[in-house]
Amino acid sequence: MLSIQAIEQAVQQLPAHDLAEFRRWFAQFDELAWDAQIEADANAGKLDALAAEALAEYHNGTAREL
Repeated sequence: MLSIQAIEQAVQQLPAHDLAEFRRWFAQFDELAWDAQIEADANAGKLDALAAEALAEYHNGTAREL
């Protein structure tokens, strides 16, 4: 496995076109990882308190539009 330092050095040496392609790939990779974490947290009930608070604010008229 490569170290963080080795990966950083490799990224710094990429030509502009390859760097742009890497950025696109990494953004998608990061989005998928974020989505998976949110889904896992939701399934584990970690977001239940936030959802209950938002619903309570909505029902009592104190919610704000985003």
